[in-house]
Amino acid sequence: MLGVFSAMEVAASGLSAERIRMNTIASNMANARTTRTEDGGPYRRLDPVFQAVPLRPDSPSQGVSLVRVKSVNQDQNDPMRVYEPGHPDADAQGYVNYPNVNVVEEMVNMITASRAYEAGITTIDSVKAMAHAAVGLGQ
Repeated sequence: MLGVFSAMEVAASGLSAERIRMNTIASNMANARTTRTEDGGPYRRLDPVFQAVPLRPDSPSQGVSLVRVKSVNQDQNDPMRVYEPGHPDADAQGYVNYPNVNVVEEMVNMITASRAYEAGITTIDSVKAMAHAAVGLGQ
C-alpha cells in the first residue's frame, strides 16, 4: 500500500527531474547562438533522459516508481550552417556553424516541463490535504 510519505517521495522525484529538465532547456535557449565552446565547435543541445526506478527495489512488482534523470545527453544532429562571411567563426566558404537548438521547440519543451512541475506541486498539495483530513478523522 502506498503511504503518504511514499506518495510525497514519488511526487518529489518528479519535481526534481522536471527541475533538471527546465534547467537544461534554459541552458539550450541561453546558448542558441553560441558558435564557439571550450571544445572548439558550436554548442550542442542537451536533452535529459528520464528513468523509472522502483520505489522499493526489494519489491519492484509494487508498480510504483520514482523518476530519476538517468543522463543528460548531447544531441548529435549536425549544426545549422548559415552563410555569414563576415562572422569571426566563418569557415573558408563563409559559413558559420550555429547550435542545433530550435528556440520554438525549446519553448514548447519549457511549457511542458512547467506544466508537469505544476502537476507535481498539485499532487503534493493533494496528499498534504488528505493527510490533514485523515488526522482530523482521528481526533
